[in-house]
Amino acid sequence: MVKNEVSAHEVSELVDQGLLLPLMEEFYTIQGEGFHKGTAAYFIRIGGCDVGCHWCDVKESWNAETHPPTEIYKIVENAAKYSDTIVVTGGEPLMWDMQPLTEALKAKNLNIHIETSGAYPLTGIWDWICLSPKKNKLPEGRIYDEAHELKVIVYNKHDLIFAEQEAAKSNKNCILYLQPEWSVRDKVTPMIVDYVMANPKWKVSLQTHKYLNIP
Repeated sequence: MVKNEVSAHEVSELVDQGLLLPLMEEFYTIQGEGFHKGTAAYFIRIGGCDVGCHWCDVKESWNAETHPPTEIYKIVENAAKYSDTIVVTGGEPLMWDMQPLTEALKAKNLNIHIETSGAYPLTGIWDWICLSPKKNKLPEGRIYDEAHELKVIVYNKHDLIFAEQEAAKSNKNCILYLQPEWSVRDKVTPMIVDYVMANPKWKVSLQTHKYLNIP
């Protein structure tokens, strides 16, 4: 009994240190969104998220306890077999310390991207940061200065106001995207198109992987 308790404690410490991560899934596919759409990439989906978007299409990622703590060296070895572009996503990956994982990926000379709401402090070494802020839990300040792209999901008209508020906080080189939420795409896409044409600092991002029927 004591041995099990110690083992559980050790696992918890390793997770806190970022040496184990609650891995939900990993897969090789085509990046479907944002600046790097169309690029072959290996996705590492980390479990755990408390942002709670009602339209989230990976709600099964929210509870980190349902995803096994996995040694980062195993994650890195798998990733290196497939692609030189790695996308770390979630859930919300910044709930965990990303420094050890990204250092290990960098040691393999891999390009590392992150998709994050920015709701937790930025950790890790990144070649590309996609910041997708959510109203429920706003980003931590520093990530606005570091983000390469700002991707705002549009579910209704008020999200355009939110997008402008978030763009005003972002660095001047950040690429700005508006992306229709998939379940209401037929309704909001025409609105987004009109908005981008009237405000050309923005670009349209689509979930092209869903149109292609790939993961």
